[in-house]
Amino acid sequence: MIGMSRFVKKRGKKIGLPPGTPVFVGEKKIEKTKITIIDYDEKQFQEKEARTVEECFPFKDTPTVTWINIDGIHQVDIVENIGRHFELHPLIMEDIMNTEQRPKMEDFERYIYIVLKMLYYDEKENETKIEQVSLILGENFVISFQEMEGDIFDHIRQRIRNGKGRIRKMRADYLAYSLLDAIVDKYFIILEKLGEKIEGMEEDLVSNPKPEILHEIHRMKREMIFLRKSVWPLREVINGLERGESSLIQESSRIYLKDVYDHTIQVIDTVETFRDMVSGMHDTYLSVISNRMNEVMKVLTIIATIFIPLTFIAGIYGMNFKFMPELEWRWAYFAVWFVIVVIAIFMLIFFRRKKWL
Repeated sequence: MIGMSRFVKKRGKKIGLPPGTPVFVGEKKIEKTKITIIDYDEKQFQEKEARTVEECFPFKDTPTVTWINIDGIHQVDIVENIGRHFELHPLIMEDIMNTEQRPKMEDFERYIYIVLKMLYYDEKENETKIEQVSLILGENFVISFQEMEGDIFDHIRQRIRNGKGRIRKMRADYLAYSLLDAIVDKYFIILEKLGEKIEGMEEDLVSNPKPEILHEIHRMKREMIFLRKSVWPLREVINGLERGESSLIQESSRIYLKDVYDHTIQVIDTVETFRDMVSGMHDTYLSVISNRMNEVMKVLTIIATIFIPLTFIAGIYGMNFKFMPELEWRWAYFAVWFVIVVIAIFMLIFFRRKKWL
């Protein structure tokens, strides 16, 4: 069952602190923060894992494009040091460490701050899980903050290493687009899995509506609310990047952002469709159960109706009055049975002609 903790996280540690104080809010998902640096242009490329945060500092003003990725945001000193050197606003550093953020985009002229939700499906727990991703897009750098190591950006790293495609020829805004596109494309995989589950639930609902399926419907309704909360604000984020006037987004990259925007609309439409389907499944379950109950009541009513006259006859001859003419008749027992059988057959034929059977 999906708990309310997926929708509301504890923020007690932030109470009373001044604005801009970086405090980690969320679940610690890895033990140690990992920092990787990829620096490249069309002709050269270097990649390394930084042992200290200070190794990132020289890449702030290089003419090449630099991608700094931080896995694990629970170490406050690392986020503070990077934010201080790259001149990030204190409120941005606070938002980076708060995993409860709503997807959004903020333009600070010298850099753009983007918050996204990366989704993945946990096969063991049979539910969709979420990871917050924060992106800082500068003139010649992109800094990505993730909650844990191992993500969907590996194919982007591979494209940079191999120098394939246009990513090595473009600026940092194209790298940011590539990261956004990878996250949105992952949504389609999640929705495909959920679509298969919903289709299976519909088949079970019609063929064998067990009480357990009602719990599954309620769980899926919560799942759709969770997805909608994570995906719906993304439309505003991508639209703001595409239509904004920031000098950090080149015209050549805006057409690619429009493509991501179109994909985002498709994701939102699919989520809304699934929500309607799941809501309808609850009504369908109640309707199927009601129809089955009506069928049972119909059979019981027909049986009771058939036995009403039979019980009446049996009741008359079960009164044991002394002066009942039929009691002394030799064939009275068989005559009563004959009348009972004829009445029962007549009523069955009558019900069938009325199509009640």
